[in-house]
Amino acid sequence: MDGIKYAVFTHKSRRLLGKNQYTFNVELGSTKTEIKYWVELFFGVKVIAMNSHRLPGKVRREGPSLHYRRMIITLGPGYSIPPFRKKRTSIQKNT
Repeated sequence: MDGIKYAVFTHKSRRLLGKNQYTFNVELGSTKTEIKYWVELFFGVKVIAMNSHRLPGKVRREGPSLHYRRMIITLGPGYSIPPFRKKRTSIQKNT
């Protein structure tokens, strides 16, 4: 997906899941229209609202750097995005 970097799992974002709101970090140059299109296409959901804000940059030796912004996406009633989980691999011992 162009523009969307990754999903965010913080205390606030987990609390927002109860309100059917999902949090993503996206590229700085991405527009709300582009992000809405990619989320609806990739996850097959209906987006009804989007909020975004820029996070404070980290000060580095070369100057402040910020490579993303955060989007809070509200889905319509009845829609949800499945949890983002890594598959656990079981370790089998050869005895």
